[in-house]
Amino acid sequence: MSPDDERSPLSIGIDIGGTFTDFVVYDHRGVKTFKVLSTPADPAQAVLEGLRRLSWSAGHTVVHGSTVATNALLERKGARTAFVTTQGFRDVLQIGRQTRRNLYDWFSGGVPALVPPDRCLEVQERLDHRGRVLWPLVKRSLSPLIETLREQRVEAVALSLLFSFVNPDHERQIGQRLREAGFFVSASHELIPEFREFERASTTVVNAYVSPVLNRYLETLEQSFAGGAFHVMQSNGGRIRAAQVRQEGVRSILSGPAGGVIGAEYLARLAGFSQLITFDMGGTSTDVSVVNGAIHVTSEAEVAGMPIRVPVLDIHTVGAGGGSLARVDAGGALRVGPESAGADPGPACYGRGGRTATVTDANAFLGRLPSTGLLGGELPLDLEATHKAMAALSRELVPYAPGPHVVPEEVALGILQVVNAEMERAIRVISVERGHDPRDYVLLSFGGAGGVHACELARSLNVGRVLIPLAASTLSALGMLTANVFLDYVQTVMCPGETPFEELERRFVSMVEQAREDLATQKVPIPAWHVHCELDLRYQGQSFELTVPFSPAFRAAFHEQHARRYGHKDEAAGLEIVNLRVRAVGDVSPPRIETRATGPADSFEALCHERRLVFSSGPRIVPFYDRRRLQPGHDVPGPAVIFQDDTTILLSDTDHAHVDAWQNVLVTIGEARAESR
Repeated sequence: MSPDDERSPLSIGIDIGGTFTDFVVYDHRGVKTFKVLSTPADPAQAVLEGLRRLSWSAGHTVVHGSTVATNALLERKGARTAFVTTQGFRDVLQIGRQTRRNLYDWFSGGVPALVPPDRCLEVQERLDHRGRVLWPLVKRSLSPLIETLREQRVEAVALSLLFSFVNPDHERQIGQRLREAGFFVSASHELIPEFREFERASTTVVNAYVSPVLNRYLETLEQSFAGGAFHVMQSNGGRIRAAQVRQEGVRSILSGPAGGVIGAEYLARLAGFSQLITFDMGGTSTDVSVVNGAIHVTSEAEVAGMPIRVPVLDIHTVGAGGGSLARVDAGGALRVGPESAGADPGPACYGRGGRTATVTDANAFLGRLPSTGLLGGELPLDLEATHKAMAALSRELVPYAPGPHVVPEEVALGILQVVNAEMERAIRVISVERGHDPRDYVLLSFGGAGGVHACELARSLNVGRVLIPLAASTLSALGMLTANVFLDYVQTVMCPGETPFEELERRFVSMVEQAREDLATQKVPIPAWHVHCELDLRYQGQSFELTVPFSPAFRAAFHEQHARRYGHKDEAAGLEIVNLRVRAVGDVSPPRIETRATGPADSFEALCHERRLVFSSGPRIVPFYDRRRLQPGHDVPGPAVIFQDDTTILLSDTDHAHVDAWQNVLVTIGEARAESR
């Protein structure tokens, strides 16, 4: 890097995956990407290793998507947490909603609470549903409470009192004492001043559980980012400054997948597509979402079996990725995932000690990955280890096979069929099961492993087109650089539907003012900002709400949305306004991605060699194309493999690829195209 380049401020997007940590670097010259192997034992080491490849400057900006909070929750390695609530309600976490997750499984148990019963503590106080004091807070009981917390070696306290979302005075007093005593405190009125006792308590507990772990991690990174702006991606698709995330770690639980959806929508919009199914297949998991002109946000997410009520992008995740392990179950069936080889040791073909066959090994065994290896040759493929792993799995299947032998090629094809079926089910959950016809959408594939599977998935779903961006494997990190600043606020009000519009406007004033103040602290240039006000409404007597934009016509908007969602409406029925919601958006200038002139269709110059590949229909000699040599306007007929440093695209016989002006590969799926005529 030249001295001039060192002085040029960089915008750096960083996404930690189960196998690789991705870097996207943007400056006046354009966008560059690279990867380093993740370090699961200490994720910060991979981040710092990547930053050592860059010359750090005080003017640089980092936007980071962290899996630290997610892993702490999934692996139950968060802070030692206590739950403090109103006397008589200490069992709210254990009771939950009393619903059976598997209705017909008599032996199905619930998800264990993050806080055991002995660390669920009570204080003497009580408010009614309007926030009026029934029992004053007994302040002398706080000293024994603090002693109990110290005896239990508690690090973090989740504080969620009954009806504190209406009147937070008692919760403020207790929180202040606990913070003065040295505890990390997650107070529900600060995080989620919203009704529904169990969900509010669960969200507050998750935040207390993951935030101290995330705080230590971010503190380590901030020392390396001295003099630069440091932001973290939120689950709602926006970025906020790291200092705020250190107190509200629950907001970044799904930050990596959220970055992918934001990046996918951005690139699809540039390419002229507004309806897309995002398909993000990484090393450990696959994340899918539907963008139907707008990205969908929900406040009813569940992670690791625990509800969290902060806004998150509507993403469905399954444990199917390139590193997913293949095994034989007790009945002799071939299973794939959700366990993953991760980054250490990784798939057998990585040559790092892995001995169990994975999805990536199946693709390598069938010849679908470049012989030069991955990451431009930085990660050579150990095909001998892959053959040994596939042979071992084949031997496990022999007792269940109809004949004396099991052909390893058939086993590898079986692994791909199993993982494809799992990913297809995930896409159907967020599309068909929600009333979206996949034929109306483009499948936007990204993630390092996605390109090998995308066309076959599209064929199964009858999707006619697949769009694969140039930065497919690092799209989540790119999405973080395109993300705006998002700040979300909610307040339960429980007003009748006849409440005058002017009265509701008045109630929004304080929330909007708070949003304006918080935007000013984000330490990022915001050329423009705007606020979206929304209402959660329901018919009187209903248990759940729909969210509609706040406008003089909000009642009519609710009836129409209810009709679209449930097929009926009742304009004569009374309405109830449950929550006020505010989203403040600070517009951030995204990286500029330049188009390139379209040339001739002939892609002969990008043709490198031919190799034998194994398909379900049998072996074929297939050409391999180097994507670095493909230019806008080039066409690639299938069957073919298009490879680049960090991802590989597989085209079947009837597929046809075209490189557009943005250097995306747009694949037309032959069978789906024929059916649509």
